[in-house]
Amino acid sequence: MLGLSAFIPFILSTYLAQQTTSLTLKLPSRDIRTGTGPEQYDPTIPVAGIAPTQLDRAGWTVTADSFQPGCEPRNVLDGTGGSWWETEFNPTLSPLPHNIVIDMKNSHVINGFRMLPRQDGPSGNIGQHTIETSLDGTSWTQVASGTYANNQARKTTLFQSRPARYIRLTAKSTAEGRGYPYVTVGEINVLSGPDPTLPRDNWKVTADSENPLPNQHRALEATDGASTTYWSTQFDGATRGFPHTFTIDQGSAKAVSGLTYLGPPTSRGRIGQYTIEKSTDGTTWTPVVSGNWTDDAKPKSTEFGVVTVQYIRLTALSEAGNRGTITAASEINLLDGSRQATDFTVTVDSEEVTNATEDGSAINALDGDPATFWITKWNNIQVSPGYPHFFKIDMQASYAVRGLSYLPRQTPGNMQGNIGQHLIETSADGSSWTAVARGTWEDDTQRKVVNWRDVQARYLRLTALTEAGNRGPWAAAAEIQPIIQSTFLTPSPESAGQWGETINFPLIPVAAALIPSTSEVVVWSAWNADTFSDGNGRTVTATYNPSSGIVTQSIVTNTGHDMFCPGISLTASGLIVVAGGTNSEKTSVYHPDSRSWSSGMNLIIPRGYNSQATLSGGGVFTIGGSWSGQLGGKNGEYYDPVANTWSLRPGCPVAPIITKDAEGVFRADNHAWLFARQNNSVFQAGPSKNMNWFTTDGQGSTTPAGTRGNDNDAMNGNAIMYDALAGKILTIGGAPSYINSYTTSNAHIITLGAPNTTPNVTTIGSAHYARTFHNSVVLPDGKVLIVGGVNYATLFSDDTSILYPELFNPATNSFTVMAPMSIPRNYHSVAILLADGTVFTGGGGLCGVGCAANHYDAQIFRPPYLFNPDQTPATRPKILSTNPAKQIPLGSGITVTMDSPVNRFSLVRFGSSTHSVNTDQRRVPLASITGGGNMYQVLVPKDPGVLVPGPWMLFAINTQGVPSVAVTVNIQ
Repeated sequence: MLGLSAFIPFILSTYLAQQTTSLTLKLPSRDIRTGTGPEQYDPTIPVAGIAPTQLDRAGWTVTADSFQPGCEPRNVLDGTGGSWWETEFNPTLSPLPHNIVIDMKNSHVINGFRMLPRQDGPSGNIGQHTIETSLDGTSWTQVASGTYANNQARKTTLFQSRPARYIRLTAKSTAEGRGYPYVTVGEINVLSGPDPTLPRDNWKVTADSENPLPNQHRALEATDGASTTYWSTQFDGATRGFPHTFTIDQGSAKAVSGLTYLGPPTSRGRIGQYTIEKSTDGTTWTPVVSGNWTDDAKPKSTEFGVVTVQYIRLTALSEAGNRGTITAASEINLLDGSRQATDFTVTVDSEEVTNATEDGSAINALDGDPATFWITKWNNIQVSPGYPHFFKIDMQASYAVRGLSYLPRQTPGNMQGNIGQHLIETSADGSSWTAVARGTWEDDTQRKVVNWRDVQARYLRLTALTEAGNRGPWAAAAEIQPIIQSTFLTPSPESAGQWGETINFPLIPVAAALIPSTSEVVVWSAWNADTFSDGNGRTVTATYNPSSGIVTQSIVTNTGHDMFCPGISLTASGLIVVAGGTNSEKTSVYHPDSRSWSSGMNLIIPRGYNSQATLSGGGVFTIGGSWSGQLGGKNGEYYDPVANTWSLRPGCPVAPIITKDAEGVFRADNHAWLFARQNNSVFQAGPSKNMNWFTTDGQGSTTPAGTRGNDNDAMNGNAIMYDALAGKILTIGGAPSYINSYTTSNAHIITLGAPNTTPNVTTIGSAHYARTFHNSVVLPDGKVLIVGGVNYATLFSDDTSILYPELFNPATNSFTVMAPMSIPRNYHSVAILLADGTVFTGGGGLCGVGCAANHYDAQIFRPPYLFNPDQTPATRPKILSTNPAKQIPLGSGITVTMDSPVNRFSLVRFGSSTHSVNTDQRRVPLASITGGGNMYQVLVPKDPGVLVPGPWMLFAINTQGVPSVAVTVNIQ
């Protein structure tokens, strides 16, 4: 039987040859903005953080080629116009050119530079100049040049968005024309945020309530362009309770793709929970999106599929800090959706247009009205075509496409045609197609938003492969909209890697494990696809097949176990043991051969957010987990997978690993960093700053192992054993407390010695980004990919998301920024290494229907080692055979036959991931001897504390650093 990857081209080529219908969407002429043109708005108008805004300069440093004492470079960051940087003029004049360099400490995607001249007169004004950016402070790229006018007005320069840590202004002449070589600058700011906002000239705004002070706090003050004025509901006298509404009448129908909100100057009245609705007449309202904004002063934004409407209503359902029933806003803007649709042509394989009572034409899926929909032919069952069905959009021009929004039909009580399995492709010419996303959507009426890396394309095709509810051969859509970036960064895969296809799931992948027998990925959420609760004994799961791209859903009920937030371990026999979680006493076991779940023995101490590790002797150790069950006392337990029994280890108390979390023990014993070593011992590297050894034989014992250098508690940070042979562990990031806590970029190398001895801890400086809720994956070559996370620890929020992964190189103890993600991966996200050397990363959210932080998808990252210097895919060495083929005794040798020369081998254990923890993964570099004829004798360590028994991935790596696809071996 053909796999899906082989079957799809055949079935599509056959089907697309049949008669099609071409329709043209007629929309008003619109400005398709690319972000490369001149500034088209007043940059001083607050736009709630979207187009573009000044970055927070906290922690930044600045250097210059020259300065006059008293006029130091740091003055350009002090926030005043009364101080300035000035180059040396006394006792000598420093000659032109002059430069000043800003170090932003973290990399940002920036698209503008703003300079305020010295404000007390035109002395030292810069004339001719260049602006450059850099990621490392050494290699510079010029992004702008020109000549500033000789006045004291603020100067703003916009350029193509690009990642940068450093920005340099070089003055080549002065503007006064008097030949003086010294220059001055009052303030420097860096801008970020390319998305445009709609003009507010013709708006009429109303609110359910205004404070009755004369000419103050009226609704129109939220659209006056001044952040110091604000709209507020009544707070003098009798106040009205929630909900509060703010309604925008644009004067005519316009394409809208989002809303931005800037809170009031004081904290009172910040919006928490909200909904956004649309209307064509100002009377009948339809929900667009809902969510919850955090209680801080940062600008907020919510993006959604393009809607073409005249009226938008923001409804506040709560105050973010629960301070009362007041709602307030300094500025509210709408995002310009015109860049996302213009005179598109749609071609479909089938549409229902013959039925007098229903119009199912394809144009309905592009009209911005969810009440209309496209559906394939159904009225005459004899001519109703079966799957696949396709919906192809010709955007009439090439754009940087980064996603697609699919809204199923919104007919009450009728979900026929909801798309399940699907394929999304892009094309530059309409003939050659590239897959960018595939997967399975859940059978509901919620909008599905799929993101992928930016692709320059003119055509977009959605192909429906199944009906989500198996109700019939139809496909339907209320709205299908491309998501188009206003800027486009050309990827450099040979140095920064590349993001591949998006894999869509009918659930949020909160946990994941790689199946040894098939190299498939099994993922699960909780009792429901998008939310967790107290547990009702079931778990929504799905399996992803990397070879075929097929995602298959399954709901597990036979174990009576809601497996949200458990410990996960791969046993020596290849079973996946899942213990604790929402049903905190339960244990479930996944059997890869039968793809089935069975019940294990109940835990003695119910727990959730516990960690566990497979030991050198084949047993499993777990500890911590006060998130579920009673608070505290989550001491160590040992699981015997052969006898299927749990037993306490009273000599392994949880107390030594407790952090000083602000929420107490509920959080303080969560997500321990555990590493199995010799003689059934376990090393605990964190997240507490105190480290410990546990032995698990008999009653167990505990030995303190010192502190992790000068690191603090690092909850939801990562620890990765990238070289188990040398006992090397990388620790990275985290936060002192689980939530409402600033993160760190701290990085350390822990080198383990014998069990119960104090390891060596080396501080290696900082990563580029401070983050928590991230994931880290060890690669076959020993490098470590760090992906996702946020800069400030907040649950269920994509605010402060870090979209730039980093690659750690143990040879230099350095970090390199990788290609940016298009999808945030924060709280409740996962990442694991796949057998082909790519990285599966997905999930984030699990916060209920409509929550903006929910991500029902995963994406594959291809590291730089898979590309040649000319950006073409690298030729990979291939393992032809191994002897022994599967069962490998510890301390033995493996004869490996290759198709081409290689120079090193490594073993990487199959991984599992949830809540930033992956205790299964570790890497072992292998010694090898060349036998001639591309045949190698690979030596396997004999220490089970290094090479924990069970399934491993064997990789071969050539002299160019390119790894093979792994073969599975079982270490016994």
